[in-house]
This record gives sequence, structure tokens and C-alpha cells, in this order.
Amino acid sequence: MSTRAVPPHPTPPRRPRFSPRRLYGEGPLHLILLAATFCLAGYAGVRLLDGDTVGVLLWFAGSAVLHDLVLLPVYAGADRALRAALGPRTALVNFVRVPAFLSGLLLLIWFPLIARRTERRYEAAAGTTPDVYFGNWLLITGVLFALSALWLLVRALRSRTGRRRDTNVRPSAPH
Repeated sequence: MSTRAVPPHPTPPRRPRFSPRRLYGEGPLHLILLAATFCLAGYAGVRLLDGDTVGVLLWFAGSAVLHDLVLLPVYAGADRALRAALGPRTALVNFVRVPAFLSGLLLLIWFPLIARRTERRYEAAAGTTPDVYFGNWLLITGVLFALSALWLLVRALRSRTGRRRDTNVRPSAPH
């Protein structure tokens, strides 16, 4: 009979019963940052609605209706027409989409200045007239499309030289 001692089995580490990661799915830092974001958004909403609550709510509702009933069909139709015009080369669509989106976003943000719908207070505060914004917006739009065309040209040249390099590397046929 052997009296050799059997080592005890190592016990696995105990998992805590309450774990934020098990309950929430992410770590506690994520939860804290998300809560802080909601607090900041709530504070901004309270400050925004502090003045003209009805006007702000009408603006939000009007912008949602304008987007869904007017703008969405316009840019969805333009995108469909662009895809139809390009045919099987649908990879080229983004070279038009991206500068058009950025130009539209700039137009949306700066529309009162581009359309010269400002008050005299703006000229006194800014020290400039809104007359330059339309030309600047057109210039920026042209530059965006030119950069997109340049990017497309560089990609086309790189793919062409890549194909040439692939054909040069092929081994010769055995004779």
C-alpha cells in the first residue's frame, strides 16, 4: 500500500456573480462614456429648446419631411441614373458619389450664406459680405470633383501597370 499524497486539484478562479461585462456586454468605460454622451445630448436639447421650442420642433419636423419626401427621391433617382449610365462599371459610382455628397453637405451647412439670405448683423460681425460664398462653394465643388478624377486616374494607371507587371513575370512556355 502506497501512502503517496495526491496533490489537490487546482480550483478554477471564481467568477463574480455581478459583472458589468456579463450584464451589459461591454466594459464599464464604454457604459460611462455612453452615459456621458446621453447627458451631453440632453443638456444640448434643453438649451436648444429653452428659447423658441415650437420653432425648433417645427424645424426638426419640417427637415424630416423635406428629406424624406423631396431630397431622398431626388438623390436616389440621381444615383440610379448614374448607375444606369455607367453600366457594368459600377465601381466608378463612388468617384461621383463622394464629391457630390461632400458638395451637397457643404451646400446644406452654408446655404444661408451661399443663397445670400443673411441679415446685416452678419456683415457687421464677420467683416465680409456673403457674396463670396457662392463662388467659393463652386470652387470647392470643382476641386472635389477634380481630386476624385485624379484619384480615379491614379488607380487606373496603377492597375494597368500591375497587369503589365503580371504578364512580364509569367514563365516562358517549355519548348
